[in-house]
Amino acid sequence: MTGPSARPDPAARPGAVTLPFGAHGPFDQVRPEYGGDSLADLLPSVLAVLGVPGATDPLGLTAQLAGVRRIAVLLVDGLGWYQLPTAAPYAPVLTDLVARTGRPLTSGFPSTTPTSLVSLGTGAAPGAHGVLGFRVNVPGTDRVLTHINWSGTADDPRAPDPDPRTWQPLPTQFELAEAAGVAVTVVSRPEHAGSGLTVAANSGGVYRGAAEVDTLATEMLAALTAGPGPTLVSGYHPDIDKHGHLSGVDSTAWREAVADLDRLLDRLVHGLPADAALLVTADHGQLNVPPDRRFDLDLDPRLRAGVRVAAGEPRVRYLHALPGAVDDVLAAWTEVLGPAAWVAPRAEAVAAGWFGPVPEAHLARIGDVVVCCRDSYAVLATRTDAPIEANLVAYHGSWTAAEMTIPLLLARP
Repeated sequence: MTGPSARPDPAARPGAVTLPFGAHGPFDQVRPEYGGDSLADLLPSVLAVLGVPGATDPLGLTAQLAGVRRIAVLLVDGLGWYQLPTAAPYAPVLTDLVARTGRPLTSGFPSTTPTSLVSLGTGAAPGAHGVLGFRVNVPGTDRVLTHINWSGTADDPRAPDPDPRTWQPLPTQFELAEAAGVAVTVVSRPEHAGSGLTVAANSGGVYRGAAEVDTLATEMLAALTAGPGPTLVSGYHPDIDKHGHLSGVDSTAWREAVADLDRLLDRLVHGLPADAALLVTADHGQLNVPPDRRFDLDLDPRLRAGVRVAAGEPRVRYLHALPGAVDDVLAAWTEVLGPAAWVAPRAEAVAAGWFGPVPEAHLARIGDVVVCCRDSYAVLATRTDAPIEANLVAYHGSWTAAEMTIPLLLARP
């Protein structure tokens, strides 16, 4: 790469259309607003609307949803607030919802799918639920757990995965709702049923598989109308994130995925029963990373020196140092990355509140050194991460507005 002084192609920058509602530039730092306007606050507010005893309403949804007894929550993977103007020409239903009801929330940190799915499902900040990144080092070992490939079983003596019910110790909001008499259904990809991430994020209620847009709409609406009592349906749609990663935000494939989402929204909005509401949100945004803004920790001996395990993902790295090497790792990464990243010791990152309060049992899952990429930089690991990751176009995980800011949209009949 050419180094931190190189400027990206303007076409690669998110938010090319001026947002009428944007408080930040796309590369500005955004802090998670736990306990007020974050993704973790959504389901507690939904449970309050549905009358679950003890549920709080940090998002203030009760007045907006007066009379609602059935709620569908759709999480659209990768559709951040700052991608909405780019999506607008291909998604009239989405654009109408944004114009009429859109408000921004923040994801948790890191701004990555497994962390966000568990924050949504538990109603808790990442520090509390412990799914603290895309990949984390399993404390006491040199193993790295990739949460999206988490088998959820501990029966392989060669490489047992942590038990999701102990790795993630909190009850889910779905379990709390079901215990209070709410009919709960989770609709997601069939292959995700029973995975460690699904157990950690979505335990409670009935799981229904849906492999594509039309089936997702059918299953969500069927669950929403199945019974007379209070009902909660959670749906997950991954395709915008997938095509952003593979082809880039605003690529042809990404635009087609946005159009498919709009077809899904059209069916859901027009299929709502009279006492229902649809809430649409996301887990994070995305941004394109130009080829000349990519470091490679596996090819630069200065970045590998003193590092025992490198976890995280290209936009946010967790570095677990060899004994006595933390200061050297901090110094080397600060020097090599310069203005391309914020490099800090674990204690500083935790004290700054990025994860919310972190109990002692979860601290070692965060690296001794935390690296957050600024602007449109990334740090690859071409020899140790999955080979596909070096060939992606768009990434997420760090604390920029383009990654951290997500929408909350609302529809009622």
